[in-house]
Amino acid sequence: MGQQEKVSTSLAGAVSEGISSSLAAVDAELDRRYPGDPGTRQPVHTVYVPGNVFDAGTIRSWGDQALAALDEHAPDAASFAAVLGLSDDLAEDVYTRVRTKLEREPIEDLRVDFEDGYAGGGGAEEDNDAARAARLITEAYAGGGSAAPYMGIRMKCMEAAVRDRGIRTTDVFLTGLLENGGLPDGLVLTLPKVTYPEQVTAFVRLLEAFEKAHGLDAGRLGFEIQIETSQSILAADGTAAVARMIDAAGGRATGLHYGTFDYSACLGVSAAYQASDHPAADHAKAIMQVAAAGTGVRVSDGSTNVLPVGSTAHVHEAWKLHYGLTRRALARAYYQGWDMHPGHIPTRYAAVFAFYREGFETAAKRLSAYANHVGGDVMDEPATAKALSSYLLRGLQCGALDTAEVDALTGMTRAALERFAAPRRGDLTAGAER
Repeated sequence: MGQQEKVSTSLAGAVSEGISSSLAAVDAELDRRYPGDPGTRQPVHTVYVPGNVFDAGTIRSWGDQALAALDEHAPDAASFAAVLGLSDDLAEDVYTRVRTKLEREPIEDLRVDFEDGYAGGGGAEEDNDAARAARLITEAYAGGGSAAPYMGIRMKCMEAAVRDRGIRTTDVFLTGLLENGGLPDGLVLTLPKVTYPEQVTAFVRLLEAFEKAHGLDAGRLGFEIQIETSQSILAADGTAAVARMIDAAGGRATGLHYGTFDYSACLGVSAAYQASDHPAADHAKAIMQVAAAGTGVRVSDGSTNVLPVGSTAHVHEAWKLHYGLTRRALARAYYQGWDMHPGHIPTRYAAVFAFYREGFETAAKRLSAYANHVGGDVMDEPATAKALSSYLLRGLQCGALDTAEVDALTGMTRAALERFAAPRRGDLTAGAER
């Protein structure tokens, strides 16, 4: 230890106290608006199934159809890797993990759709389908193993023409859940075609009324906001409407979902070019991402409408497209997207698993070096350690990584990873528990 230096100051303690007092309101606002990521699992995708089609066997059926597609069009690791361009060292591992995932948990997030995808009639028929969805979802969670980790509905929007129907379907569904056993932990609601923040406020009022009617804790019901109109990105006054929507949700917003085709059509993009990698899509999602950063609201990419069906040649082309779009989204930190067909989920999981498998060893060693104050060829900072641990946790949650291999390379417990991924404000340098 070097020579002890004389330490002198010039300012009275009252100066620091006065500055802190002047920033007290800002400190409170930061804590309220930007609580950080909730630390819960984010599904890698959302599957939409029409309310008139959804039944007790839907999840298993999707898994079986996806496995059948692999059996027919890529029956082994080598053929699947050739289609997607997977490296030899990843091929077998990714293929095995994809098949295991399809057998064990084919869908991570399922939304029973009563909006664009719903082909049932209105009135009593939609009432019946909503009540049936509530019963089947509660039975799935009660049955243990037949439910997706997250399940819920997408109701009709808050626009005048369909508002009453959307409100009624939400009421029928939520009431049915309570009558059949209660609200499941994995419940998710999706509000589509939001154009004005006032529509978010109106939906909050609906949920508040439901909670009050049933004596539920205030704020028990959260929801996702679907971004499908240009006005939801840029309001008439030039402000970012999506940021105001998050605020209007009063802490209930859990996600922002990009609607590829409605949004593209709103901007006049011709049908042949409506895709999640169009410049208009990139612009919208970048605004969503910045608006949501730090708020605890997650961002989801949209979907592709090119289905992997028909000849093997066409299936392979559709798989390449979907795989490429998913990898592109992951690199841009859109960790969730939509899958519209069972044939999409093999390439969803292949892209996700390859993304985490490729970078796993490097991320684990960098995090370990940072936590143990060991020098290396990269000078990482606390914020990067947060990103590294979040990356590893996401890989663990979806099944791309195994706990034992992460423990072995990082030397950290799961709890330590979680602390690095979601540190307290001003505590990014907290040490790791070994």
